[in-house]
Amino acid sequence: MKTVYIIHGWASSSKGNWFPWIKKELEKKGVRVFVFDMPNSKRPSIEDWVGYLENNIKDVDENTYFIGHSVGCQTIIRFLEKLHKHKKVGGCFLVAPWFNLTNLDKKETEIIKPWINDNIDFSRVLDHCTNFVAMFSTNDLYVQLTEDKIFKEKLNAKIIHEKNQGHFDEEEEQEVLREVFKFLKIR
Repeated sequence: MKTVYIIHGWASSSKGNWFPWIKKELEKKGVRVFVFDMPNSKRPSIEDWVGYLENNIKDVDENTYFIGHSVGCQTIIRFLEKLHKHKKVGGCFLVAPWFNLTNLDKKETEIIKPWINDNIDFSRVLDHCTNFVAMFSTNDLYVQLTEDKIFKEKLNAKIIHEKNQGHFDEEEEQEVLREVFKFLKIR
């Protein structure tokens, strides 16, 4: 049975954006889905968020998949970086992922600085997953389309560009669901 973990973004929750809706749609197809409420979501920290996954995801295998949104994508990548050597997951679907952000105010920039400045050992990440999809919008206020090059270069991610979807934070993101079904090979 496929298991999917959905990790929300900054200042969101398990009940925000498209997370409850996509959980319901995946469960209709027989997928086991977990959507966590990440700690202190208005001030996400690497230690708290990655630590939360380490404490709440006890076992992964080739039937384990991750879906992340925004900072949730980085959380997944950093979680994979810390997995034990022999563990492999089925794949990661990253929605509005980033390593750099734009249009932040001074307070937001301070909060997110460690996420941007703390290096990731991508070879360790690739030890655990080689199946990445990264989805970007042409008009995302925070994530520039040029981020796609980093995800392609560092993770060999399949890149998807959607037109005018902003930061993918609507309640029902049909484009996300369509691509997630393809990714998980669900009809």
